[in-house]
This record gives sequence, C-alpha cells and structure tokens, in this order.
Amino acid sequence: MQCLCPRASGGVVAAIRAEAGAKVSIKSRGSAQLQRWARARRARTLINQKSNSNAAGVLDREGAKSDESDRDDDRGEEEDDDRAGGKSVFMVSDGTGWTVDHSVHAALGQFEHCLTDRGCAVNTHLFSEVNDIDRLMGVIRQAGAEGAILVYTLADPAMAEAAKRACQMLAVPHLDILGPITDALGSHLNVIPLGLPRGAPGRKSTLSKQYFKRIEAVDFTIKQDDGALPQNLHKADLVLVGVSRTSKTPLSTYLAQMGYKVANVPLVLGIEAPKELFQIDQDKIYGLTIDPTFLRSIRAARYRHLGLGKETKSSYFDMEHIRTELQYSGELFKKNPTWPVIEVTGKAIEETAAVILRIYHERKNKYVIPRISKRY
Repeated sequence: MQCLCPRASGGVVAAIRAEAGAKVSIKSRGSAQLQRWARARRARTLINQKSNSNAAGVLDREGAKSDESDRDDDRGEEEDDDRAGGKSVFMVSDGTGWTVDHSVHAALGQFEHCLTDRGCAVNTHLFSEVNDIDRLMGVIRQAGAEGAILVYTLADPAMAEAAKRACQMLAVPHLDILGPITDALGSHLNVIPLGLPRGAPGRKSTLSKQYFKRIEAVDFTIKQDDGALPQNLHKADLVLVGVSRTSKTPLSTYLAQMGYKVANVPLVLGIEAPKELFQIDQDKIYGLTIDPTFLRSIRAARYRHLGLGKETKSSYFDMEHIRTELQYSGELFKKNPTWPVIEVTGKAIEETAAVILRIYHERKNKYVIPRISKRY
C-alpha cells in the first residue's frame, strides 16, 4: 500500500485547518481504525468475487488476518493489497449518506457492461456523519493511500472547501456533488444557503407537514394492503391492481414512503374484483402485468422460501394457470381503458414507481410535457 509521510500529512492537516477556520485543535491521531475498516471492506469485496464454494474460507482468512494485523499493520496491509481487486470509491457525507450513495450508484449503472467480473470492478465505501475536520482528513489520507476517488456531499462550505484543498494537496481525485447545485440554486433563488447538514441545530425540524404526510400515507397503505378495506379505496391517491406477485405490496410501500396513500387490489381468478374499485375516480387506478415465465419463477422462489418443495401440488406456479390468470387480468384491463397498464417484468420498484408518478402528475396538473412535480 502507498505510504504517506506522517510529517507531510500533518502539514496538510494544519494547512487545511487554517484555511477552514477550524477552532478546535487537531490531535495527532493514527489511522489504524480506518485501516481496519478498509480491510473489512476488502474482505467483503473478496467474498463477492469468490465462488460460493470458498467464500467462507476467504472470510475466515481475512478475519484471522485482521486480528493479527492489529499487532503488525504493515504486513497485513501488504497481504490485503495482493488479494483485493478493483478501484475504490470513497463516499463522504456529513449526514446519513443517502444522497451521495444513490448518486454514485446511479452513475455506476452506466458502467454495468464492465463492472465486477468484466474488467473494472469497483468497491464503494460510505463514510457517514463526517462532521469534523479531524475525521475528514483521516478519510482523505486513507483515500490517497488506497488510490481511491473521493465523492462527497458536505453542506458546510468550510468542510467542503477543506475536502477540496486536502484532495488537491494529496493528489486525490475528488468530486463535490452537493456544492455546485447548492450554489446554482442560491444564485437562482437569490438566497444564501444555510450551510448546515440535516439534523444540525438551526435546521428546520424533521417533524414537518411532509413528515406527517408520509407517516399518514404509510399507515393508510399498510391497512389497505392486499385488498383489505375496499370501502376506503376512494381515500387513496393511487390504486394498484394485478395478479399475485406483480410487486403490488413493495411498490405500494415505496410510494407510501414518498407521501402517497396507496391501496392495492389483487386479481384472483374466479373471484370478482370489489365493486368499490369501479365506483372511485378511475384515474387513480393502475394495472400491473408481467411476463408469465418471469412470474412463474417468482412464485416458485416464493414457494421455496416458504419451505414447500416442487412435490407440493399447487396451481400457484403452474404455467397454464398463470397464463389463464394473466389473460383474466388482461381482459379486465381492456374493459377499463382509462387504467394505465404497466409492464413490471425485470423492472426495479423505483422504475415502476417513476412511471406511475409521471402519469399521476401529468393527469393531476394537465401538463403538456409529462413531469413529476413537487412543491417545497
């Protein structure tokens, strides 16, 4: 592993502290803890890269080496570097890290053609609640030692500037995700940003109207799951309709956490849909459909999860029965042409939710160009 001179690192910390206007003294603290974290992360990466047959053995060796390296860090680091592979991405946040984590992983989706076993493995490491210069400098030194790129969301301008200066001095590739957009919005709104992370004194209480709206939506959605309380369908913002295992419940939960009251109604062969479904505003209803082969594999996996084997006699994952179910739901969708029908095969929950919300907002606001809108 690349070794940074302690004297040089100390000079960097002092310089950055002066430029950031830090009022607290920075103690000379070793990075043994960060190194142990790094070894643990590399161990997890190795497990993902190895086959299932020897994953346990890799974990045991890495765990044993981690204990031994507490007494001899240099030897342990050299052995780790020999066995770990892939480029590292350090993600730093002064809060939970949700923003930086999702931003990085969304960007990594553009490299799925070469990730993991295809030539450019990437190891992401999230450092949350980094809200003092001392810890920030430790993370940046570790990033330099591991040859990582540093991606950060730091609301405090002094902390963000300190990260930038330290990365420049230590030649660490870096990217500020939050700063540029905050500055641009400040100019557009002609307002100076707070410069405070979420939860910091001076920030708006998390118990806002939006918070209580989400709590109410989640409570409503749980009570309306799987066709329960059809008399309350008129209270829902969105109603999802589809056969079993078309992601109605997880999709409902995801949308509820965004503040939408969601009800879902299962379509069961031989059982009429509740009459209330046809008495509410039909623009609220969204049909979900799926490829029969894909659905069969999902249902078979569900049976295995419940401990039921293939010998169990059931039409639940019988292909002919599944095709009949989907035909029944398809005919119902055709009879109700105002219901958008969304294909969920191979889609992530977020993707399906984005389609539903785009249609919902387009209808609600009668936009010429489809969009998803929120008011803050």
